[in-house]
Amino acid sequence: MLLIRPPGVYPPQGDTELLADCVRRESLDDSSRVLDLCTGTGAVALVAARSGARVTAVDLSARAVVTAWCNTRLHRRRIRLRRGDLLVPVTGRRFDLVTANPPYVPTGSAIRSPGRGAALAWDAGADGRLVLDRICRTAPRVLASGGVLLVVQSALADVPATLAAMRRAGLRAGVAARRRQPFGPVLTARAALFEQLGLIRPGEREEELVVVRGVREH
Repeated sequence: MLLIRPPGVYPPQGDTELLADCVRRESLDDSSRVLDLCTGTGAVALVAARSGARVTAVDLSARAVVTAWCNTRLHRRRIRLRRGDLLVPVTGRRFDLVTANPPYVPTGSAIRSPGRGAALAWDAGADGRLVLDRICRTAPRVLASGGVLLVVQSALADVPATLAAMRRAGLRAGVAARRRQPFGPVLTARAALFEQLGLIRPGEREEELVVVRGVREH
């Protein structure tokens, strides 16, 4: 997919592709309501929009929202774009599908705030769960009956914790997809830290990406 991606906006990568593949497997049509959190370039939102679904995309970064707007025009898709913190811009609404590609890279520090600048797209606190935990806790509230939550993350950020958090929130949760890929520049720069934390074996330079799928049955 051809996309505009200026500096400072997270480029579509393996995690984007894995999440987009899972979106394509969902049963979407022109009656479906979709919310894409942490939209970045809008790549996943555009995949959902191709089904005819009514898509809303949210990002905390103003630059990302502008970029996603440009890409919706490039691909001639109607997507409602909102800047804000996760679910704040969609208070009171319900969705049949919620997707998220949040920051999930552990920083190894005790800082409990998002990254800055481009790092906003990947830095996620000491254990990588700063945003993941919030999504697992709050996104199920906006799902319609039978609605689906799809979240992509690295195995470095504790996939069992995501499964457990979704289940506590009342969802039936499981792993929908996995893939392994070499470390990119950000993870390579932190490889020594990950070894120190016991997240990878010495010399290991691959990560597993995972999409967790939760379903609200009632």
